[in-house]
Amino acid sequence: MTATADAAFAAGTLGIDFGTSNSAAGVMLDGAPHLVALEPGARTIPTAVFFDTRGVRPRIGAAANAALLEGEEGRYMRALKSVLGTPLMRENRRILRRNTTFIEIIADFLAETKARAEHALGRRFDRALSGRPVHFHSIDPGRDAQALLDLTECYHMAGFEDVRFMHEPEAAAIAAQRAGGNGGGHGGPNGGATGGPNGGANCGPSGDRHGLGLIVDIGGGTSDFSVFAADPGAAHGIDIIASHGVRVGGTDFDRALSVDHVMPLLGKGSLIRFEMGAGSLPAPVDLFQTLASWEKIPFLYTAQTRRDVERLRRLAAEPEKIARLARVIDIELGHEIAFAVERGKIDANGDAGGAIALGTLERGLAAPLARAGLARSLAPHAARIADGARETLALAGVGPAKIERVIFVGGSSLMEVVRDEMRAMFPCAQFTQSEAFTAVVDGLAIASARPWT
Repeated sequence: MTATADAAFAAGTLGIDFGTSNSAAGVMLDGAPHLVALEPGARTIPTAVFFDTRGVRPRIGAAANAALLEGEEGRYMRALKSVLGTPLMRENRRILRRNTTFIEIIADFLAETKARAEHALGRRFDRALSGRPVHFHSIDPGRDAQALLDLTECYHMAGFEDVRFMHEPEAAAIAAQRAGGNGGGHGGPNGGATGGPNGGANCGPSGDRHGLGLIVDIGGGTSDFSVFAADPGAAHGIDIIASHGVRVGGTDFDRALSVDHVMPLLGKGSLIRFEMGAGSLPAPVDLFQTLASWEKIPFLYTAQTRRDVERLRRLAAEPEKIARLARVIDIELGHEIAFAVERGKIDANGDAGGAIALGTLERGLAAPLARAGLARSLAPHAARIADGARETLALAGVGPAKIERVIFVGGSSLMEVVRDEMRAMFPCAQFTQSEAFTAVVDGLAIASARPWT
């Protein structure tokens, strides 16, 4: 670092993107955003925690994933951000040898992030500029407000004296504007032209348009949007006109695919005979919904759940399927299945489609996943994302034709079902892909250089 170190770094401000699926940290160094290597060679780490049977400090990030996939004895947790604002945050739970709450678990993750950044950069960070979704809970204002209080408490418990928050799509807009106004990414579906996918038809020449941009940030737990315009006189050269968000993201995609394509192999939809008398009912759907939800999987590993599943197997019309479910619960394979669904989702996003490989559960077992099947399962979520974009435009007071560029951010923005919705909505826009996993933290690092007042 030069003698003219950036003010934010000198003042001890760390930008943190605490995400549902992945997290990152960054600062401004020598006039440019610098992402901290929280793990060797990694600019982002999984937002995951693993408690081992020894009861020592939990492992986070890639080490947590490795411990799970290598079959170590312990308890794995992911999608912690999804619990913010719910009563689960403060429920005391026994995790192996430790009594803890989600507040403490998230604080542990943030404290380790802080410690690694301090070690990597050789200085102390007392302040955090944290990203946050526009709405943690888009249809529950009470929970939405509580989620911010929860996350603030987690940062303080992690050792930060102060924390400020910035909407994630606004941070992404800052990064996109700094990168040259094109998202810093690659040419979009229209080959980087100023006309939209319709070849510019009915869109008018570029000079007649208003230069508005839209950030479409599809994260693990939420989808967030900001309409912005270039403004040389504004902070970071942009004016945020409106921001909005909905609680739907990549983990909802995973849940839908798991429920539709994997859970039937484990007994979803199978008939369960009454213990007394004639008749039957389908297996309880709540059990399969919980098993398909990243953040809820650990709650199934109880003696009561094992007894309930054994009763279902004994009464099932298709006992071999419920036996698979019993195996998942008995040897705690829920997260391995969730990872398999996530990999299958990515594979099926291509033209050839793919499959969800379930060999860890049963040799040769797989759930075929054609691209058309993926699109059908994700269509309701894609429609909600499109509704969120429309609401953002309404808040900004502009129509779709006024949007000149749409900038995709977040890993789930790579899904074609999302892009199809955006192409249909914005026929005049240029589409670009920003840095899918780091645009938000880049923007937070840039914004952290402003004076802390």
